[in-house]
Amino acid sequence: MPSLLELVRSHTDLDEGDVGVLQLLMADWQIIADLAFADLVLWLPDRGAEGFWAAAQMRPTTGPTAYVDDVVGSFVPAGRRTMLDRAYAGARLVREGDPEWRDDVPVRVETIPVPHRGRVIAVIARNTNLLGVRTPSRLELSYLQSAAELTAMIASGDFPPHGQRSDHADSPRVGDGFIRVDGRGRVTYASPNALSVYRRLGWSGDLDGHVLAEVTRELVPPRRRPDEETLTAVLGGRAHLDTEVGDDQVWLIVRAIPLRSGGEHVGALVLLRDVTDLRRRDRELLTKDATIREIHHRVKNNLQTVAALLRLQARRIGSDEARSALEEAVRRVGSIAIVHETLSQEVLDEVAFDEIADRLGVLVSDVGSGPEGHSERPVIRREGSFGMLANEAATALAMVLTELLQNAVEHGYPGECHGSITVEPERLAGRLRVTVDDDGVGLPAGFDLDASMNLGLSIVRTLVESELGGLLELRPGPDRGARAVVDVPLDGG
Repeated sequence: MPSLLELVRSHTDLDEGDVGVLQLLMADWQIIADLAFADLVLWLPDRGAEGFWAAAQMRPTTGPTAYVDDVVGSFVPAGRRTMLDRAYAGARLVREGDPEWRDDVPVRVETIPVPHRGRVIAVIARNTNLLGVRTPSRLELSYLQSAAELTAMIASGDFPPHGQRSDHADSPRVGDGFIRVDGRGRVTYASPNALSVYRRLGWSGDLDGHVLAEVTRELVPPRRRPDEETLTAVLGGRAHLDTEVGDDQVWLIVRAIPLRSGGEHVGALVLLRDVTDLRRRDRELLTKDATIREIHHRVKNNLQTVAALLRLQARRIGSDEARSALEEAVRRVGSIAIVHETLSQEVLDEVAFDEIADRLGVLVSDVGSGPEGHSERPVIRREGSFGMLANEAATALAMVLTELLQNAVEHGYPGECHGSITVEPERLAGRLRVTVDDDGVGLPAGFDLDASMNLGLSIVRTLVESELGGLLELRPGPDRGARAVVDVPLDGG
């Protein structure tokens, strides 16, 4: 199905400003379709004046549709549907005409011009399935009256208001709660759903005849409502805005659509939606996120305490071999602590691994004093980006990277610490390939990864193959030194 922009570019002479008006209209025309109990179809004039293109369609949620199939992308030649031609040429609403029959269904059609900068840029066809028409209740009469006023505002260029639209993700619809207020902000009609919402706020009587802003001030404490200017503008129907109000138990989104006739403000539609359950879930999620962050923070603190105890124990041991083993344990615990510290700052399903990798490089450089008589360590640098990694993968990969860097430092530079170690991550076809190159002395003669008894390499191999489901390769570097390659799949890749 072609988009609005595709149809505009392919078949019309409409400019960017025209498209902006149409997009504002389409952002709110579900409300008109529901009030009118009718399908709306947006027809754009062909650049060759040969007819009209159906660019968008909206079905009502309050009544039966007049269209079995979508019509977007279809073309109607000039003269075939005269009501389109007359609304476009005369820049006026066209209501007269006999019902059309579609699939044995009588459909009443009304055409509404959409003006912009002194010319008609589109025509909206309002299509009502007459089989769904019944003796109207007061609610339905209020809906239809409001729909008639809004369509008249479209034809006069008063709707939608330029530069304004509701971007609220939970914006109310007509069926959530519907109130009409007059030019002074007094309620002239409130739907049963709207009354139910105010009952939950504590209102016991009818709303008819009351100033909606005053009723709401009486029910909602100041700390739970917007500033007085916004409250009056929205609940008085003076501004095309939405806001949230509520007490400690109930939360509402309130949206106003001002009505104008002959350039004068005559009242407004006020739509309500009870979002208490949504806000309660939002608070629960915030509480859960805060709890998870606190858990990560405490795990990080506990791991740092363990590392400090191991470091203290290492200083008191006379055996170089035992001291080295404890320092390796400090490094491994520290690498896990770094991941938990990152997760404690922002709880997401994924974590940016570049910062973790850089901190691991610093950790490897700082832990231990290097070979006897040498205080300097090889320079560790990263080239490329790891991107975002799943939390579970990040912890395992942090351990893997730490072991590979430590192995390169410890065995690649046994007598001279000057050198360079490069970490190069690369994403390819749903996989992450991490290459660790050093310019040290290289692998010992006859080295075999499968036969190696090195604890660090055993840890790396287990994590890569079992935890990450990837492959590990260790071979001589392209020029000198050694190269380790880790290739693991990415979730969703």
